[in-house]
This record gives sequence, C-alpha cells and structure tokens, in this order.
Amino acid sequence: MAVKRKTLREQIKDALVSRITSGRIRPGERLVEMRIAEEFGTSQAPVREALRELEAIGFVTTRAHRGTIVRDFSEAGLREVYVVRGALEEAATRLATPRLAKDTRRLQASVDAMRAAAQAGDLDAMCTHSVAFHRQIVEASGNALLLSMWTSLQIETRTIITLLAPGLDLLAIAETHQPLVDAIAMGDVEQACTLARTHQEWFEELPTVADAQADALQD
Repeated sequence: MAVKRKTLREQIKDALVSRITSGRIRPGERLVEMRIAEEFGTSQAPVREALRELEAIGFVTTRAHRGTIVRDFSEAGLREVYVVRGALEEAATRLATPRLAKDTRRLQASVDAMRAAAQAGDLDAMCTHSVAFHRQIVEASGNALLLSMWTSLQIETRTIITLLAPGLDLLAIAETHQPLVDAIAMGDVEQACTLARTHQEWFEELPTVADAQADALQD
C-alpha cells in the first residue's frame, strides 16, 4: 500500500508537533508565521493553516497583540479525545460491519502495512496506515455526519502524538487491530463494536509524552 506524500502544511504541522512534544518549543513561546515560513522556504499561507490545526487540537492559542502562543502540552486533552473517538468508531463499526464483511482485504492490507512499519520503526508510516485502517471503517458506515465528526478530531496528528510516547511496542499496537478485522470478516457486529470501543479505551490508558515530561521534571 502506497504512503501518500505529505503536503507542506502537514510537514510544517508535524515539525511543530515534534518540537512542542519534545520540549524544544516550550509553553508560552510565540510562534511567528514569517520566521517559520522562511525556515521552510514557503509563503505564510501553509504556516497559517498548520497553526490553525494546532489551535484546533489545543496545542497553541491565539492572543490579541501577542499572536500564536504554545499552550501547556498537558492541556491538549489527548485522553478525552479517545473517549469520543471510541464512541464514534463503535457507531461506525455497527453500520460498516455488514458491508465490510464481504471483503476485508483492504483492512487486512492496512494491518499488514502497520506490522511492516512497526518492524522498521517507521512512525510516520505506522501512523498513516493506522489512520487509513480506521478511516476505511468510518467511511464504510455511509454516514457523512459521523465521518465529519471523526475527521474533526484531527486523528492523524493525535495518532502520531500517541506514538511518540516513550516505551511503546509498535508491533503490539499493530497487532491490536487484527481482532477487529477478524470480527468484521465473520460479520459479528456486536463483537466488532466491542473491539472498536475497547481498542480506543486501550489507547486512552497509554502514557503520553506529557506524562513523560512531567515525570522527568519530578526526577
């Protein structure tokens, strides 16, 4: 399965996320559009779009007379998103399972691609294939509003943030998707729905980068 090339907006957004979560950019620091644009050799338009996405997920805030300011990363509410996402994906799975049960080859290909990415230690590919897997299910629900709500959660950005947390077993994460494929292939709607919800609950309990940063400050 081919991995799509990231747009300049996505590249800028991912770079800023990495810097914020690693502590290279600290809470309270100002992000200047012109400087970022110069760094990436682009106009300010894709930078502005990237900053809007970061504001939507709580990483930055725009203040009068100060511009875009980095928020405390612990305020991003990553765990709360997984609660909402679990509910949305459970609903999507209920609608999608009868349709996908006829052919799960694309879902299986995404899981296989996740395994390969995990073995290669490729976080970007792991994230891309994970998002593609879940998007297939949500799109197969045939519910446009559900898809719009799911997309609004900025799934790709939040997934890469989760995968950045220290000590994660990427292969184990890839394997957590297989039981859901198997349940869908059997047409077992209730089991598939349970797995869709508990899959997100499992991620809700994972340590985050913010947890690691807090622990480091206490040591």
